[in-house]
Amino acid sequence: MGLATTVLRVVTGATMAGHGLQKLTYSFGGGGPQAAGERFEQMGFKPGQPYAVAAGATEAVGGALMGLGLETPLACAMVSGVMAAAIAKVHYKNGFWVSNRGFEYNAMIMAAAFAVAGSGGGALSLDGWRGKRRLGFGWALAQLALGVGAACLLSRAGGQPKVEDEDPGAREPAHDGAVGGPEVRTIDLSVPTMADGGAGTEA
Repeated sequence: MGLATTVLRVVTGATMAGHGLQKLTYSFGGGGPQAAGERFEQMGFKPGQPYAVAAGATEAVGGALMGLGLETPLACAMVSGVMAAAIAKVHYKNGFWVSNRGFEYNAMIMAAAFAVAGSGGGALSLDGWRGKRRLGFGWALAQLALGVGAACLLSRAGGQPKVEDEDPGAREPAHDGAVGGPEVRTIDLSVPTMADGGAGTEA
């Protein structure tokens, strides 16, 4: 059981650390702070770049601590908080399944963090080597409450997702040039493309 939990802890922590580095740097195919900041502005967080850097740092540090098994409950809370914020601000409205940009992936990461916090870092961790094996259902609940609480505060700080302004002329009826002349109606024959539903990211 200890080895199985260690695998879960290391893989989840490394994954989250990689996501954080994508936002902070150009590692692992990431777009760095500028691209991440633009995405955060679309989610309603302005200015976007400071929020993106904060989220990236939380993911990177929390994931690294989880992978190492150092201050495991706190590491799990950091991971849970970022995932909870991503659910609240981006994915919840799309339902559960990730194929529809839902919160499936985020929920799985939060479940992994809950399991790791409940099981503790294990013997093969820095917490274990230091003799600080904090584990149990209470620690799992505490990290979840701390992470979700922080996510709620962050969600309040961010506004609504950005909506692109419409072209004012598109709402004005066309006329034949004479005052009070007959209205000429136009029909939109454009065909939606795949770009209209481009995939987003987790937070």
